[in-house]
Amino acid sequence: MASILDSSPHRLPPHRSALRGWSWMALVTAALAGCATPPPPAVETAVPPASSDPPAVAEPAAPQPDPPPPFTGKRSLAANERDYRRDGAQHLYEQYSDRVFRGKLPPLIQAVGVMRLDIGPQGELRRFEWMRAPDHVPHVKAEIERLVRAAAPFPAPQRLGSVVYTDTWLWDKSGTFQLDTLTEGQLDRMPASPARASLAPARPAAPTPKSRRSPTAATPSAKLAR
Repeated sequence: MASILDSSPHRLPPHRSALRGWSWMALVTAALAGCATPPPPAVETAVPPASSDPPAVAEPAAPQPDPPPPFTGKRSLAANERDYRRDGAQHLYEQYSDRVFRGKLPPLIQAVGVMRLDIGPQGELRRFEWMRAPDHVPHVKAEIERLVRAAAPFPAPQRLGSVVYTDTWLWDKSGTFQLDTLTEGQLDRMPASPARASLAPARPAAPTPKSRRSPTAATPSAKLAR
């Protein structure tokens, strides 16, 4: 039975059977390779066209401002507005010593002006405003404003940082002034000038009472003369 099966003409030799098995495997592999998803096409990266504009040049940094110089002016140690007002008035008197009225003001002065000043940390005059302006004498008003501006910087309010204070200008027709904070007062009436006193008529002297004369005794010589 075994020999009949071995001698069957339909049975392939071993080497041909192996070749046939490899052929089938090659066909299956090729089929599977054909069914596989093909790799995606390579994507080309778009390169932007070269610009014809020149490269931007960085702007230089803006120069830093120089620090303010140290303050070398006068300083005020006033702790309140009233004390600083005296320092401010003294400063104006020192600036315009030849314009200060000496002594008591006359009973009638040309102008009275009330001004409020705003002083900064370095004594700078930030602004001023009239609380009572001498508008009836515009030239006096303009002159006071000029004096105030030219007197800056004022004493630096070291303890206050900044200060706003008010003072009163007392202006005489001679062009001199006093500040109410440092005023020497005002006369009730004008004193008589020496020229007017010399023109006044002199009052007659009061008559003195006449003394009674007692009769005198005749001297011996008088008797002899008779």
